[in-house]
Amino acid sequence: MRRFCRPRLGRALCLLALAFPVLAVALPKAASVPGGVALIPLGAMSSTGRAPRAWLGEQPVLVAAERGQWIAVVGLALDLPPGRHELRVGEGGEQKMLNFEVVSKYYPEQRITLKDSSKVTLSAADEARAVAEIATIRKLKQHWREADNTDSDFLLPATGRLASRFGLRRVFNGEPRAPHAGLDVAVPRGTAIKAGAHGVVLATDDYFFNGKTVFVDHGNGLISMYCHLDRIDVRTGDTVGQGQRIGLSGMTGRASGPHLHWSVILNGAMVDPELFVKAMPGHR
Repeated sequence: MRRFCRPRLGRALCLLALAFPVLAVALPKAASVPGGVALIPLGAMSSTGRAPRAWLGEQPVLVAAERGQWIAVVGLALDLPPGRHELRVGEGGEQKMLNFEVVSKYYPEQRITLKDSSKVTLSAADEARAVAEIATIRKLKQHWREADNTDSDFLLPATGRLASRFGLRRVFNGEPRAPHAGLDVAVPRGTAIKAGAHGVVLATDDYFFNGKTVFVDHGNGLISMYCHLDRIDVRTGDTVGQGQRIGLSGMTGRASGPHLHWSVILNGAMVDPELFVKAMPGHR
């Protein structure tokens, strides 16, 4: 478990942090927009040192300690409508609702031409496979594992040109499709792909759209996903460290060229991975 005291914390809070399980993480950048992350203050740490619980709808939410305060770290789905929303917070036997605002954000359009049109206009068999896989991935996104060492300070999993940013409204071969719910890094086939942060491998598989994919569970509803791999080097249940190789890049699944598609999932919502990376040297 990571427990640490910052110089700005008083001696009493430092002793408290050492005496009780406190989830202290490097918080992502705040962006209260669809596809972003809302950081919602929940109040000062009490003498018990126990974190309050929080939910967005029925999905539990990561709660972290920052400068003696509890902060709800809330993932906001791309299809979440702008406006006022409610976070349910429970402490002891009591619950309360906290309002927060989500503002709109414009995401540009991206048009992509695929030579393999079967990845755009699906056969009946491919469509049945894709629908079943989407249901499986939805369950994986909602996975929750209680942990006291969640780290949201990610490294970029590969070094290369940022080819497609998060949230792009995508059009494949002239047909509108779901927005781009990840960050694409253009790298040659066979490039080492590394875990963005430490965690446990939640699942691996070869999907129709995503290709060979690895899910890493970082605890408390924070999950990362690495797609279009040429090779997978880990197994479900493996513990991985930050920067550990989990596979090699490729272009399996629906891809117009070799690259890594990297997604970050928070309380079931696909959110902008760049909010979790403090620095990306050498990238534009």
